Amino acid sequence: MILDFKGRHIISIKQFTKEELEYILKAANQMEKYYKTGSDLLKGKILATLFFEPSTRTRLSFTSAMYKLGGEVISLSNPEMSSIKKGENLTDTISVVQSYADVIVLRHELEGSAKLMSEVSQIPIINGGSGTKEHPTQAMLDLLTIKNEMNGKIDGLKIAICGDLKYGRTVKSLAYALSHYDVELYFVSPPSLRMRHEVISDLHSLNVKFKELNDLSEIIPELDILYVTRIQSERFPDPADYAKVKGSYRIDVSMLNRAKENLKILHPLPRVEEIDYEVDHTKYARYFQQAYYGVILRMALLALVLGGSF
Repeated sequence: MILDFKGRHIISIKQFTKEELEYILKAANQMEKYYKTGSDLLKGKILATLFFEPSTRTRLSFTSAMYKLGGEVISLSNPEMSSIKKGENLTDTISVVQSYADVIVLRHELEGSAKLMSEVSQIPIINGGSGTKEHPTQAMLDLLTIKNEMNGKIDGLKIAICGDLKYGRTVKSLAYALSHYDVELYFVSPPSLRMRHEVISDLHSLNVKFKELNDLSEIIPELDILYVTRIQSERFPDPADYAKVKGSYRIDVSMLNRAKENLKILHPLPRVEEIDYEVDHTKYARYFQQAYYGVILRMALLALVLGGSF
């Protein structure tokens, strides 16, 4: 079955069915051939990346994805050098940029910013991260990583999501994405950084199996996937609160002595001190491979929303 994504905004992982997500993952794997050879699939198309928060992987992987498919990129990565500095509001910025491009990737600090701008824009808006709640394309690439690294399956896996579950937007989007599958989830965090109540309530209503824990070591032997996130210092209202939880978790080689042979460790990056560098050289580390999957996943999304046939 061919699903039509042309002209569609990508705002929240919650707007997608399991069938749609699986279709996107399949499309991403088909993009591998274009990753290696390049393509003119999107020749003549322009992507605008508007980033009002810092980004390395999301911005550059979308840029790489567009170039791989033969398109062009215009970018705003420093709001201080734009008309925003002069007082222009985001609505006016979007209204102008839609005349310059065929698709926009937007990252903004405010909750709901991407959704609001999708109501203004006449071209597709892709949410590259908004506030502390949404990062849909990260969740999609995380699903792709899990499925590809676990021999094509997600159902039946035991998955721990560890770190800053309160302020981290990737973990919320991933939890909702995984709700479509038969998995067991473990949310591991300090008590002050637990998953938000509305997410927990939604997962209960969806009959997702999950547990909330403080201690990671007790479940390491059971896990198939360990998804680690940094504690996000920049989102704490009070630096003293960050100091209390800084360094709560650190994955090192000794901790992995009790892990399953096929355990895979993921991380949306950047990391700070939550994964020891020695882990990079073990068979468990998949976070740099995860970054590669981000390019082919975003190639697929760009092709789909711009109506490319492949």
